[in-house]
Amino acid sequence: MNDPRDIPILREAVKESAASMSFDAKAAHAAILTETLELADSLLHQAAKDIEATLFERVFDRLRAQLPELVDRILREHATQKDPQEHG
Repeated sequence: MNDPRDIPILREAVKESAASMSFDAKAAHAAILTETLELADSLLHQAAKDIEATLFERVFDRLRAQLPELVDRILREHATQKDPQEHG
């Protein structure tokens, strides 16, 4: 007597489906590998662009913050120096 939890029809359908599929493991492996590498390449390129943009913003922000002080310092230094041609 069969166990009512047994579903032989489903098992047979899965076995028949798997048997009728012609599965080329090497081709599937190559396709998975190719798609994975293309995805990784795309993600890495996008990450590099994001990193580059972030670094550019940081450097530009630092330049914006430090440039006024740098200009003021240089102008003060040059203002206190005597021009040798003026007194020459």
